[in-house]
Amino acid sequence: MGIWELLILAIGLSMDAFAVSVCKGLSMEKISLKSAGVVGAWFGGFQALMPLMGYLLGSQFSSYIDKIDHWIAFALLALIGLNMIREAFSKEENEAMASSISFRAMLAPAIATSIDALAVGVTFAFLDVAVVPAVCCIGIITCVLSMVGVKVGSVFGTRYKSKAEFVGGAILVLLGVKILLSHLGIL
Repeated sequence: MGIWELLILAIGLSMDAFAVSVCKGLSMEKISLKSAGVVGAWFGGFQALMPLMGYLLGSQFSSYIDKIDHWIAFALLALIGLNMIREAFSKEENEAMASSISFRAMLAPAIATSIDALAVGVTFAFLDVAVVPAVCCIGIITCVLSMVGVKVGSVFGTRYKSKAEFVGGAILVLLGVKILLSHLGIL
């Protein structure tokens, strides 16, 4: 996986966290660099931790499924991406809109927005990926975009939430298709 693919993947994975950060910013009375940093640290930290855990889990089984690893990577990325696209059109309100940035208020959204990163980490075990730089890149990009999301939420409201989820989902689906086509020798 090249640097551009990794950057695109990191941006795609961060869109859920960005969308929740927009909601956090919308619900906060006063936005400070500290509060935006706390939100960014939570989401960025979990977005880095989960693919590392997924990689460790996936590497335990990679030797058994080498012949179909590209199909697994495609299926996981496509499912995650399609779910994000579905959520973009969902009318459900998320509990993450609460303005608190306490441990109790941040733990559940941080885990929920990084579950897809866990599955992506499993795909890292089947691909040629330098895991430590990859998870650092994902974590840093998610942290920065989450901080930006808090500010965007305070300024623009929920106008961009569903668009961010849709773009993130589309990126993951396209990345899955690219992986599959590359392994099949089409690209």
